[in-house]
Amino acid sequence: MAEERAQRRLVAILAADVVGYSRMMGANEAGTLTALKAWHKDTLQPLMTKHSGRVVKLMGDGVLAEFASAVSAVECAVEMQESMTAANEDAPEDRKIILRIGINLGDVIVEGSDLYGDGVNVAARLEAMAEPGGICVSDDVHRQVRGKLDIVFEDAGEHQLKNIPRTVRVFRVRSGSLPHEPQPRLALPDKPSVAVLPFQNMSGDPEQEYFADGIVEDITTALSRTGWLFVISRNSSFTYKGRAVDIKQVGRELGVRYLLEGSIRRAGGRVRIAGQLIEAATGGHVWADRFEGAVGDVFELQDRITESVVGAIEPGLRRAETVRAWVKPTDSLDAMICISAACIKSMLRHMSLSTQRSGSCAVQ
Repeated sequence: MAEERAQRRLVAILAADVVGYSRMMGANEAGTLTALKAWHKDTLQPLMTKHSGRVVKLMGDGVLAEFASAVSAVECAVEMQESMTAANEDAPEDRKIILRIGINLGDVIVEGSDLYGDGVNVAARLEAMAEPGGICVSDDVHRQVRGKLDIVFEDAGEHQLKNIPRTVRVFRVRSGSLPHEPQPRLALPDKPSVAVLPFQNMSGDPEQEYFADGIVEDITTALSRTGWLFVISRNSSFTYKGRAVDIKQVGRELGVRYLLEGSIRRAGGRVRIAGQLIEAATGGHVWADRFEGAVGDVFELQDRITESVVGAIEPGLRRAETVRAWVKPTDSLDAMICISAACIKSMLRHMSLSTQRSGSCAVQ
C-alpha cells in the first residue's frame, strides 16, 4: 500500500503568548481566565476575521494562527498589540494581558485543522524572543512586508534557535504605537554586583555553544564564591542569550553595577576567549583581555580559562570600586583616610599581580 502523501501549504504563522501567565493565574485564577476569555472574544476573533486569519489552536496562555499573507499577519499582530495597550490602560494590574508575538513564513504540514513542521516551530521560537508587548519576525516575513506597511524593522541579527538546524535572521517590529512593558529598575545591592552575559560564539560551529555556555557557567560559579561580590544567577543572565543588548538597559534590568561579556572563537586545535568588563551605568570599559588554549581535555581547558579570567577580573573590580568610592563625595575625614588606604593597597596589589603575570595573557 502506497504511503499517503502529506498535505502541505505555504502560510504565515503567528504565535502569541501571554507574558507572566503563571504568575497571573497564581495571583487571581478566576480573574485571569475571565480576562483571557474576553480577549479571545472581543479582540482575537474580530482581528482574525478582519485580516482573513484562522486560529489553528488555543493553548491556555497562547494562540497559534495562520494567514495566507505575511502582510496580513503582521498587520494583525500590530493591531493586536495596539488594542492590548488600550485595553490595559484602565484594567487592574492582575487583569492586564501583555503579549509576545512571533511570525514566520513557512511550508507546513496540514493534518486536519492542525499545522506541523519547522515553519510552526520557528514562529514559536520567535515569539519567545520577543519583548513583552513586542513582535519578532523571520527574514522571510521581513522580505515580504518591508515597504508595504508603515512600520520600522530593527535587524536583530542571525540566531541559532532551539531545535532549529539552521540559523534564522530575526527582525523586531518597531512602531511608535506598539506597546512596551517597561522593565522595573532594580535597586543596586549594597556590595559590588556583576552579571556574566552569555558569550558570543564566533566560530560558526553550533557545537561550540555548549563550550561557551560552560565557560560562562564556570565563571559565574567562581565569581559567586567571592564573598565581597554580588553575582547574578546564570538563569537571569541567560535570558539575554541571542539578543542584541544595550549595556545600560541590562544593568538597570538586572540591578548590577558591572557586566562581563565576551566571545569564543575556535580555529583548528586552539580556542580564543575574549572578555571585557563594563560599568553598566556609563558603558565604560573597566577591563578587557583575551585568553588562548589548546583544545585537548575540554573540561581542563574550561577550568584553566575560568581561573585565568576570574583572576584577572577580580583586581579590576576592586580597582573600579576603589576609584568609585574615591570620586563619591564624602564629608567624613575617617572615610577619606580609609579610601586613600584602599587606593594605595589596590595599586600595590595590582603591581604585584602584573609582575607575576609578566605581561602574558595566554593559557598554557
